[in-house]
Amino acid sequence: MSDQQNSDSVKAPAEAVDDLSIDEAQEGYGPLTILYQDEYLVAVNKPSGLFVHRSFMDKHETQFALQMVRDQVGQYVYPLHRLDRPTSGVLLFALDADTARLMGQAFTDKFIKKTYLAICRGHLSGQGEIDHPLKEKLDKLGDKYVDPNKEPQHAITDYQALAHVTLPYAVGKYPSVRYSLVKLFPHTGRRHQIRRHLAHLRHPIIGDVNYGDNKQNPFFAEHFGYRRLMLHAYQVGFTHPHTNQLLSITAPLDNQWQDLFSQFHWSLRPSVGNLIS
Repeated sequence: MSDQQNSDSVKAPAEAVDDLSIDEAQEGYGPLTILYQDEYLVAVNKPSGLFVHRSFMDKHETQFALQMVRDQVGQYVYPLHRLDRPTSGVLLFALDADTARLMGQAFTDKFIKKTYLAICRGHLSGQGEIDHPLKEKLDKLGDKYVDPNKEPQHAITDYQALAHVTLPYAVGKYPSVRYSLVKLFPHTGRRHQIRRHLAHLRHPIIGDVNYGDNKQNPFFAEHFGYRRLMLHAYQVGFTHPHTNQLLSITAPLDNQWQDLFSQFHWSLRPSVGNLIS
């Protein structure tokens, strides 16, 4: 979904090394939840902590979404985009090369609509557009031949604040902690775009070890017991490349998200996909 190509594609650099410090990986993920499947496409709900595919950082990993989906559907699959290791949610695969090509073009042409949910620090109110260029994030190994002095890339994310909570716990110099539930719509696909854009607004995502709050993250892990990135690829919408059917695939929130919703007195109406406070 970049100006020239889909920078979320599997050809993009692997997840940042810093993400590996997140103590979120599970000992065996079991079968992935299939959200949608037909003869051309399959979508799964990727858990936080699971790599999409093998990378140079996976020396001790034994499970990868690509291999797991392949084994579950019993055939070769083509990953259509990527999610960072700590991000959960909708992950799309094609079941043949032609569908992969057509969907790849749809990503490039920005015909794929992605909706994310995030829990961030502070009270972010209202809605708006984050138009903030981002310098390309490079991997030391995977991008060693890429010019490190490239100009920042155009990047836009729309956001809508959905709910807030204030809790009576002192963290750092503040007498209470405040969190916001935010719905986000990226229009470009820069690496770590949502995470960096919210950090730019000074509302970093909870659990973000690269761009987050080094006081809030330990508090959140200790108090709530969840040491993970609170970013979820909630919904992906697109026109089916063969049937022309409009599809909207939603990934339900996992038990940790639902527990936090309960503690924060937030609620989700899954029938219409709307979040309310």
